[in-house]
Amino acid sequence: MRALFHPTRFIKRLLPKTLLGRSLLIIVSPLILLQIFSAWVFFERHWDTVALRLARGLSGDIAATIDLARQSPGTKNHKATFEFARVHWNIHVTFKEGEILRNVAPVAAPNNLERILRHALTDRIHLPMVIDSRSKDRDVFINIQAPDGVFHIIAPRKRLFTSTTYLFLALMAGSSLILFAVAMLFMRNQISPIRRLAAAADTLGKGGDIPIFRIQGAVEVRQAAAAFNRMRDRLQRQIGQRTEMLAGVSHDLRTPLTRMKLQIAMMNNPETEALKGDVTEMEQMVEGYLAFARGEGNEPMAATDLTGLLKTIVRDATRSGANIDFTCDEALTLSVRRDAIRRCISNLVSNAAKYGDQVSLSAARKKDKIEINVDDNGPGIPTDLHETVFRAFSRLDQSRNTETGGVGLGLTIAKDIAHTHGGEIQLGESPMGGLRASLYLPV
Repeated sequence: MRALFHPTRFIKRLLPKTLLGRSLLIIVSPLILLQIFSAWVFFERHWDTVALRLARGLSGDIAATIDLARQSPGTKNHKATFEFARVHWNIHVTFKEGEILRNVAPVAAPNNLERILRHALTDRIHLPMVIDSRSKDRDVFINIQAPDGVFHIIAPRKRLFTSTTYLFLALMAGSSLILFAVAMLFMRNQISPIRRLAAAADTLGKGGDIPIFRIQGAVEVRQAAAAFNRMRDRLQRQIGQRTEMLAGVSHDLRTPLTRMKLQIAMMNNPETEALKGDVTEMEQMVEGYLAFARGEGNEPMAATDLTGLLKTIVRDATRSGANIDFTCDEALTLSVRRDAIRRCISNLVSNAAKYGDQVSLSAARKKDKIEINVDDNGPGIPTDLHETVFRAFSRLDQSRNTETGGVGLGLTIAKDIAHTHGGEIQLGESPMGGLRASLYLPV
């Protein structure tokens, strides 16, 4: 079935995508329509009126020249008359006695100039005539049949035009360009705060430290900037409160666990082995929770050799017993938090190594982002559970190996780090038959 044509969708595709472009379109569109209407009124009313008056003036000079020539026959008299017309009226007239004007079929329909000139000449001279305004750009040729011969007249085309026409067109074009330039400068100045606000929001979303956004611009932009500053302050307070909470949790939980481990070790009783395992599991849970809550910490953004970092991760995973392949066709450099990104990718690699015998790590640049894929040949994860595994303390024991351990924070921490860099982690089916974890980082 053929798709129906939707004019609305077609128009939307043609519209500018930026606010500056759309604002200029709103300003320029009425301006263009006004100019078109003004030009139509000018050419419909003024042009024809002025052109007809000029044509009547030229036809009057031609008619007077022909009348004088017919009233004063003779070559000498004709010469004086034609010289007078050349000097005073700027028309060149010659007379061919006994010549008969041929009936020549018109090559094309008469243009507006020929139509107006013929109308004016017919009112003054009731004789057959042929008008040619196409042979030369600067002259108009007029042949008039008299009873005893043919008058050949060459008139300059400028006698049928007025300079006000070109002045009017120049004024329209000049005023349009000036208005467009003023509108562009004004709109760029108005949109500049919006662009800076968007850049500040993007930096804040990636975890960057930005100063208080300066409030300026229109009322709506000022309101958005004030709301942004309030949001920034709230986020900083929440981060500060979380940091203080982490210090307390670290002190309050780690110290008792350490005492418990020492006391159990001093007992040296086989019955305490199960208790040792419980304490070890509690330590893992505490460390995992602290790592999740700490996130990227206060680590600054810095240009990082991403290819070298990936090689280090592969080397560490190999030392831990993982069977991993690495592929990267080019040197990749990106501004990131090195330790945070290392932890993110390491979590993905270790997660793949737990459930697969073979792991593959690859990286490549794709347009405006870097794509890092971690593949394994494990059992994989059902598609409907891809979002569930990113929840804190989530474990899919029914689909994964129950002997792998962990507290269910590896993927959660990895996705949190990716989001703070403006990136994303997506899960899918691996070409190796298992799970593919794809990390996308903006360039």
